[in-house]
Parts: sequence; C-alpha cells; structure tokens
Amino acid sequence: MRLEPITWERLADALAERVGLLKTADDSPWPKVAVDGAPAARTGELAEFVAQALRTRGRSVLVVGTGGFLRPASLRYEYGRQDPDAYYDSWFDVSALWREVFDPLAARGSGRVLPDLWDPERDRATRSPYVQLPQGGVLVLHGPLLLGQWFPFDLAVHLRLSPGALERRTQGSERWTLPAFARYEDEVGPEEAADVLVRADDPRHPAWSGLDHPA
Repeated sequence: MRLEPITWERLADALAERVGLLKTADDSPWPKVAVDGAPAARTGELAEFVAQALRTRGRSVLVVGTGGFLRPASLRYEYGRQDPDAYYDSWFDVSALWREVFDPLAARGSGRVLPDLWDPERDRATRSPYVQLPQGGVLVLHGPLLLGQWFPFDLAVHLRLSPGALERRTQGSERWTLPAFARYEDEVGPEEAADVLVRADDPRHPAWSGLDHPA
C-alpha cells in the first residue's frame, strides 16, 4: 500500500472535513471517531488535534481515552502484573465503555456521557461528572485495541508502528505488552479494519493512506 507524507495538522483537518460529511451508521446524531494505536503511538495527541479542528468548524467534541476505563487492579492483575493475554482480553472495561459512552450516543440515547470511570493510579472510581454532548457533537475515542470490539465507529483511524518502532518507542517497563499488540495484528488486522491508516514510526514525519483506504 502506498502511503503519502502528511503533517499531523493537515491530517487532523482532513479527518475533521470527513466527519462533517459522515452519515452515522446507526442514524445517531453523534458521530463517533476512533484513534486506535499502541500507547507508544500517542493516540491522544492526534485525538486532540482532530478535536481542535472540529471545534474550529463549530462542532462540539468530547475526547475520551480508554485509559480512564481500565478495570480495577484486582481484575487486571488476576494472572500477574505482566500477562500480555490479560492485557489484551481483560484490562479495558469494554462493558463500561458501552454503558457509559456508546449507549448514550446511540440513535435514541441521552447524549449524557461519562468521560472516565476508573483512576488506575489510585485504583478507585474517578467520580467525574457526566458530560452532556449536544446533538451533532462528536465523540473522539482514543487508545489501544479499539478495533474488533464491535464498537459503532463511523470513522476509524489506526496509528501503525512497525514492530521495530513499537519496541523502540515502548518504555522498558511496558515492553511486556508487546505480544498483545502482535496478537492484535494477527487476530484483528487493524490496518485493514481501519478507514484510515497512519504510519507513525517517525512521529515527526507521519504518512497516511488517504481517506479511500479500504476497510
């Protein structure tokens, strides 16, 4: 596949323009965008760029990170603190994401979203207030392992790191997660599942597939 160089700002503008043209798959008034990638790919940065580009176009935006929807430590560490299969299968509270984020943004939802649920540092509920996202507002959800969960995304972006770049850019204390991302590549194929593929090996020089990348 041929990828073209682009800046993060231009990429965010292009994605924001596409969001403006989206018809949501479930007729919901809230478009939902995924920025998927390993923590080393810094998905939150692109999510904020996209949010800024959308806001300049007059759209309300809620940025949510899956790091706020981790399960309690007693569940995450049931099989040890460095089990890549547990990280893949059970670290993220998928049920809570459905209940607190996606269900309220369904076609007949309330628009009342909980932006985060669990503080992993203190290992307790965050007690964050709910946010009312007006109709026409956009959800931008970022984090790892987002695809293949049946989440109802209207636009999915995958930030790809080659195996070498992923290993180099993953902190030593987190390298035990690398087999989980290899499994993700094998089982989900995020490059093919995403609507937009971004190569992020060099964070200063991203390249992308364009908006016609086949899903």
